[in-house]
Amino acid sequence: MNRNSFSRHALAAAAVAGTIALSCLLPGSSRAAEDAVIIPPPALDAKTAPGIQTAVVAGGCFWGVQGVFQHTAGVLNAVSGYAGGARESATYDKVSTGTTGHAESVEIKFDPKRISYGKILQIFFSVAHDPTQLDRQGPDSGPQYRSEIFTLNDEQKEITDAYIAQLNAAGVYKKPIVTRVAALKGFFPAESYHQDYLTLHPSQPYIAYYDIPKIRNLKKIFADSYVEKPTLVSSAKITN
Repeated sequence: MNRNSFSRHALAAAAVAGTIALSCLLPGSSRAAEDAVIIPPPALDAKTAPGIQTAVVAGGCFWGVQGVFQHTAGVLNAVSGYAGGARESATYDKVSTGTTGHAESVEIKFDPKRISYGKILQIFFSVAHDPTQLDRQGPDSGPQYRSEIFTLNDEQKEITDAYIAQLNAAGVYKKPIVTRVAALKGFFPAESYHQDYLTLHPSQPYIAYYDIPKIRNLKKIFADSYVEKPTLVSSAKITN
């Protein structure tokens, strides 16, 4: 099932109308989400700083990536949106064409006293997506589903570059990491019906098949960082 296909657009339209379809066809693969990979923490991490920090990552469909970080301790808000392109093209219909430069992304507001930038990257690379897939993620293909980290400052870029090099050198993946690293030029929140999607529609076939396993992997591999009750955009005390 390609999220650019009729079935994906039908699901989005149904979400707007409040009637999520539960009968969309799924591929015949016997495996659901991509397997999680147990990886070492980054050797280089950010120094603890006061105040709320921000990270922006792209790893395929933002529904699942947002859901993972909404279940992560220390995350104050995780918002689905678009990064990599211009403000005027930051809409779901335009981004879905794959021609805007945007990637489906998640902006993560976090408390650095409770979770570090490096830990966010470790969770991102381990359970949130597969960083070895080029311009696709699972059933979704196109540059809008690419793996990318949008850095907000020189420290984030240094940590991200060093961690990718560390993971490649350790050989924890069967293929090289293809995650791009670029300075964030702007993050644009997605339409309201995309927010909190995993929590609101846990039985929707795409979510159940591809994304709920990511939450299970987070709970299993990062038990100390897992929280049962998600921090939803609709109730977050920190807005983006």
